[in-house]
Amino acid sequence: PVTVNDLDIDDIKAGLADGSILIVDVREPHEFAAGHIPGSVSRPLSRFDPADLPNEPGKKLVLSCAAGVRSLRALEFAQSAGLDVDSHYLGGFKDWAMRGEPVEQG
Repeated sequence: PVTVNDLDIDDIKAGLADGSILIVDVREPHEFAAGHIPGSVSRPLSRFDPADLPNEPGKKLVLSCAAGVRSLRALEFAQSAGLDVDSHYLGGFKDWAMRGEPVEQG
């Protein structure tokens, strides 16, 4: 069974503000380029490799996609590879953008 820690926008904003989380966006490259949460890194689900996940000491990885479906799949992949990754942004980028939060492009 997959261990899932659902984070909401308040968790995400707090974690970004204090530098305790790193957001891994698993949407496809064109989606990421069109707009993403500032500071997030792109690791598309279509070629997702748990070994390629960033490792930043002291930061918890939080997976994010458009609405929380692909991030769950990526959590499954990461955990079946033995990684200690259990958090995702439940609302995903759609929630972030809908609430008028800053969006990075490129």
